[in-house]
Formats: sequence, C-alpha cells, structure tokens
Amino acid sequence: MAPQPRPAVPLPSSPPRPSVSALRARPRAQVLIIGGGINGVGTFRDLALQGVDVTLVERGDYCQGASGASSHMIHGGIRYLENGEFRLVHESVVERNRLLRIAPHYVKPLRTTIPVLTTFSGLLNAPLRFLSHRSGKPGARGAVLIKIGLSLYDAFSREGGRLPRHQFVGRKRALAELPRLRPDVKYAATYFDASVHNPERLTLDVLRDGLEASREARAVNYVSAVGTHDGAVRLRDELTGDEFDFAADVVVNASGAWTDRTNSALGAETRYMGGTKGSHIVLDAPELLAATGGREIFFEHADGRIVLIYPIGDRVLVGTTDIDAGEDLTPVCTEEEVAYFFHLIGHVFRDVPVDPSQIVYSFSGVRPLPRHDDTAPGFVSRDYRIEREASADGAPVRLSLVGGKWTTFRALSEHLADAVLGELRVPRSTSTAELPIGGGAGFPDGPAARRDWIATHLPTVADQARAEGLLERYGTRAEAVAAFLAEGPDRMLESTDELSVRELAYLAQHEQVGHVVDVLIRRTSLAFRGLVTSELVWEVAETLAPHLGWESERVREEVRHAERTLADFHRVAIAPPRAEVEGAVNA
Repeated sequence: MAPQPRPAVPLPSSPPRPSVSALRARPRAQVLIIGGGINGVGTFRDLALQGVDVTLVERGDYCQGASGASSHMIHGGIRYLENGEFRLVHESVVERNRLLRIAPHYVKPLRTTIPVLTTFSGLLNAPLRFLSHRSGKPGARGAVLIKIGLSLYDAFSREGGRLPRHQFVGRKRALAELPRLRPDVKYAATYFDASVHNPERLTLDVLRDGLEASREARAVNYVSAVGTHDGAVRLRDELTGDEFDFAADVVVNASGAWTDRTNSALGAETRYMGGTKGSHIVLDAPELLAATGGREIFFEHADGRIVLIYPIGDRVLVGTTDIDAGEDLTPVCTEEEVAYFFHLIGHVFRDVPVDPSQIVYSFSGVRPLPRHDDTAPGFVSRDYRIEREASADGAPVRLSLVGGKWTTFRALSEHLADAVLGELRVPRSTSTAELPIGGGAGFPDGPAARRDWIATHLPTVADQARAEGLLERYGTRAEAVAAFLAEGPDRMLESTDELSVRELAYLAQHEQVGHVVDVLIRRTSLAFRGLVTSELVWEVAETLAPHLGWESERVREEVRHAERTLADFHRVAIAPPRAEVEGAVNA
C-alpha cells in the first residue's frame, strides 16, 4: 500500500495566517477557484487581469500535485498526431512558441533526439489508431512514420516559432553525434521542443501576477473545500483545522485528478476523471549525462510508453510511466517502475553503467485525464473540456475542468476564464496572449546580456554566482528580491551556498511558505537535485520559525514532516547530523 500524505492538521503552534484571516473577514468573491495547480493558477491570473473579484484555494501547496510531477517539458505532443488530435497539437505548438517568448526565464529550447531502430514499423497500426482512437497493438515507430510525424510537426510549428526544423540522419552520423547510442541504431531524428526546469517557480510567478493585478484577488494554499452550507462552500484551513463558509457566484473546480472527489464534497457526484500515474527518477550519473550530449533522448518503447532521458543541469531525469491510477491519487514511484527505467536506459545506452544508487530523487503524480474506459492509458486524449453544473438550491454555478496539460495552460486558462466571464456577463478587457509572465519581462537573452543585466540591476549582490542564482530562480524579479536582501543583515546558510537567511525571510513573507518541505521541493530545486541534508532541514526550519510564528515544538515537527515526506514520496533518505551520529557512538 502506498504511503498516504500525513494530515496537515492540527500542527503544534500554528498561528492564524493573515491570508486566511482576510478570507474570513470578507468571505465572498465573484469567483472561487478550487485547485492551485498550473491550470487553476493560470485561470486565477487571467480573471484577476479582467478585474474580477477572484479567490483561489489549494488544499496543499501550489503546484504540489500533477503540475509538480510533470516531465518538465513544454511540448507539442508529436505522438498525438497519430491519434488525430490535430487541434491539440496545433494549440500546443503555438503555446510552446508563445511561452518561449513570454516566460523565457523558465522556458528554454530543448533539443530532442529520437533514436530509430527500424524503417517501416508502425505503418499498419498507425492508421488503425487514427481511425478508431484505440491503442492498437503496441510497437515502436519506424523511420517512415516518424518522418511523416515530424514533417507535420514542423508545419504546425511555423506559427510564431523560431525553432529550427527537424533533421533526419543515418546510422553513421547518429553515432558520430551520440557515440554511446546502441550500435544497431538505424537513424536519429532531431527536433526542438522546450523545457521548463522549474515548473513550480513558473506556477508561483503566474500566481504572483494574479495577486498583483488586482487588490481584490486573493489566493491561499493549505485551504481545502470540504462541503457546502446554505449555498456557500465550506473551507478548512489545513494548518489549523479551522472551518468557515465562503460564498461565490461561480465556483471553478480545477483540482485535477481530485475533481470528482471535490465535486462529491460539494454535493455533486460526477465521474469525469480517469487519471493515469506517471513516475520519474532523477539520477546523479555523469556518464549517462555525457552520453546524452546535452539532448533529451525521446522515444516510444515497444510497450507503447513514451520514454525520456533528459539532462537537467548536472542531473538526468528519466521517465515516464503511464499506468491507470485507480483510486490512488497520492502515488509513489515503485521498485517495479525503477527497474523499468533502468531497463529503458540500457535499451538506448547499452554500455553506459547506471544503477539505483545514483537515484537522488523520484516523484510520481496522477495526470488529470478524462475517464477512458477501455482506451489504453498512453492513448487517452490530453485535450481538455469544461463541464457546467447549473446552480440549485441557492448553490453557485460550478464549472469543472476535465483534462489539460502543462504546455497549454495559458490557452486553457483563457478558455476557462472566458466561460466564467460568460457566467458573470463581464466582457474580456485584457489578453494574456503576449503578456510576459512575472520575471520573464525584460529577461536578458544570452550570457553577455545576463552579465550586463546583473551588473545593472543587482549591484548589491557582490558574489557573481549568487547573483546568477537569483536571476535563475526569480527571473527579472530578482531585482526586487536583491533589494529586500539589502534591507537588513544577511548571510548565507551554513548548510548550502544557495540560500541566505534574508532570502528565507523573503520566501516566508512573499511566497506563502506553509512547511519547510515547500522550500526544499517547490521554492527551490534543492530536493530535486539531491542536495538536502539533515543540517539543511534543521537550518531552514529554525530560520523560518520567527517569520512564521513557529515555536520549538513546531520546528521539530516541521523537520520530521520534511524528512518523512522526502523519504516516503521521493526516495530521499536523509542521514542524521554527524554530531548526533558521533554522540550515539560515543554513548
């Protein structure tokens, strides 16, 4: 049985949060959005920009669910062409190109290579899949089919795109470019998509845009929708256990895989969702990293699953599985999945040594896909739709989002916001199509421009590596962060050279930190890269404590909570501090 997330309530010494107090002081909005993944947050931003009085609540932390368990790709979905989903692929590619423009601080071009082992495989199955929308017989795609798909992909990519067209090379050149590929490779197809190395920070940036767009816009994490009362939604503060009513004219259910459960809590039984589980592992494997040549290696395995071996900084991300999730909406990466991933690595790079000891992190999530009956998980549509439930007995109109993917979040949010505006009879006043996201505004393009920007905008940050780290984490919002850091005495933490005591104060004041683990997993990438130590957990907890009103008992519980979360859900076993070990031995 998979471990269940520890309940957030009641925790010792959980003082009232100002954000929750503000909801209780004015328990009404035109729109209540339930769900703080990228689609809920994107819709929040869009509505706030229209001047709508909108409130968002999230039962955990922002981007904690499927949005934080993604493959870190912004892509058009070339394989969806085979399913006949031309609208989705076109929209995805257009939105990919757009995010490269409006969020350049987090979304970057990603060179991707498909190793091809056959010439004609898949030519008979593909038409059957296209016509029947069923999975057909699993099998790898051959060169002809991949060439057709990439040509169509290039055609879709022309709209607003600056990425190069695909290239197709034979075995000799493929092995010259990637010499550690299996020697029987026949071709290599290379094209460009995009990556998002920090999906959690992009989500926070979109959220910040919404909060800054309107004084009436409010968003609070660790608040869940648990029922209804006299036409209002009953909310619960998950950090204190307090409950209160909140009224709205329109309720938007954007809780992803939890959509049916959220509707049930609101008194409506629905059967919209049929999510699939996707797991990944992160490796500290220098030989494998070098073997990728800085490219994502992307292919479809013989069982029909999509496989990616993806260099992110000095780590390698390997994924993903696509398994019916059933009722388990808090999954973990299993030993069977880990074995599967290492089999896949060996399938492509036969002589590159890797082993489970190199895993520094793992994660798993449930894709918010529609109920799909007998369609195989890998062939379920990644498109989205909006379900409307009319008001009854004084209850607000409810709009439920079904489906959706990371790449199309801006377009999806626009469609969902338009549906809300229609219910409110409010015209759209602003488009988000070319509106820069947060720290993407004025983001410098290229190393020289980055150095110039840092010299001009971060003059108080003496250390160049520290300045570059702030620019990478916050985009051009790093200027405001640096100004905050300069307002008081500051020093780097003893357990990491990537965080300072003043930056933790900034996160506590401006980014709604609820738990220590929020900093380790979602406000930074320290956990993802396997850089969390026991010393770091304690230092973060003790540094946050005065800013969040935590007493000593709460600090200890936060440390235990972080260590359990990392161990149970991410395969991160944190050794106790050296002093504790030495003390135990001496005793």
